[in-house]
Amino acid sequence: MLSHLRRGVPAAAAFALLVSLCGVAEAESIDTQARQAIIIDANTGAILLEKNADELMTPSSMSKLMTVYMVFERLKDGSLKMTDELPVSETAWKKNYKTEGSLMFLPLHASVRVEDLLRGVIIQSGNDACSVLAEGLAGSEEAFAERETRKARELGLTKSTFKNASGWPVPGHQMTARDLGILAQRLINDFPDYYPIFAEKTFTYNNIKQDNRNPLIWQGIAGADGLKTGHTQDGGFGEVGSAIRNGRRIIIVLNGMTSIKMRAEESERLIEWAFREFDDYTLFKTGETVTDADVWLGTAKTVPAVVGKDLTITLPRTARHDMKVTASFDGPVPAPVAKGQKIGQVTIAAPGITPIQLPLLAADNVDRLGFFGRIGAAVKRIFLGN
Repeated sequence: MLSHLRRGVPAAAAFALLVSLCGVAEAESIDTQARQAIIIDANTGAILLEKNADELMTPSSMSKLMTVYMVFERLKDGSLKMTDELPVSETAWKKNYKTEGSLMFLPLHASVRVEDLLRGVIIQSGNDACSVLAEGLAGSEEAFAERETRKARELGLTKSTFKNASGWPVPGHQMTARDLGILAQRLINDFPDYYPIFAEKTFTYNNIKQDNRNPLIWQGIAGADGLKTGHTQDGGFGEVGSAIRNGRRIIIVLNGMTSIKMRAEESERLIEWAFREFDDYTLFKTGETVTDADVWLGTAKTVPAVVGKDLTITLPRTARHDMKVTASFDGPVPAPVAKGQKIGQVTIAAPGITPIQLPLLAADNVDRLGFFGRIGAAVKRIFLGN
């Protein structure tokens, strides 16, 4: 339903910019046994569920996603190649050998291709592979961790701090569920050529075959293609997962679960809930006319009002029929009007979402009437009214 309002909208509101496409939507009530959680519709940025999403937590191996991002970035800019080989130093080997952490089982002093090291991190969750990559890219794992923290701030990960490349629990190595969600989306969007590695089920190195630990992939969840699990005694069992169906992508971040079984069950349950209860709706395409705005003292009586970007929102499926779209202007738009000029706003309201506002732009130029034309319009207004 489109309502077209002419009066009663303050000028400041009439020219407001887009406030948010990320309103928290509500559907069938659901909770999670995870201590920290966030579920994101990747296409619109809508937050479908959050629980302690900004609470600092031990991210364990899920923080390896930052290490992967740093490597992908170097591959993309050409300063690193998949076929480049990096040495397994005694420092990197000793740091991880005989620990309780997961390993790629790199031999001491071996030279290992970046391509293999990446799969060792993503599929096998190898701490030793993380250390070798960190030393190869920054000279030491400590220096690499400092670079990770700086890059995290650039990406909008406002609370993440890295002390190593693997997620091995040490004081100060912390992330939030929200930061992990942002990082997952950046990995997917920024590196489409490399992201498919996350969906590979197995990897064999040094005659040792290891399986991808991601339960979404092994359980055959439709569209599941990433990303990373983690576990520490302090942080519990965690999962950063994603699946795409019919062009719609869901990202989940869960942490603080008490078992592998709970992690697998919660990941599947919440992914299915997000796809079942919500959908994306494209209301207007870029440049599509929303309505016509009246023009005051213009050579044309009206001008088409359009949106400057695609407007797609995520709604609970049950709220779709109760959605209301309102175009509002602060009276007739005074001429002259320039193409692309903000002339009003469109507001979308529906149960379960924060109202969304998007500026309306003039689709054409409208010149101002000449002197006699303006006199005629004024006289007409006096005698005939608005």
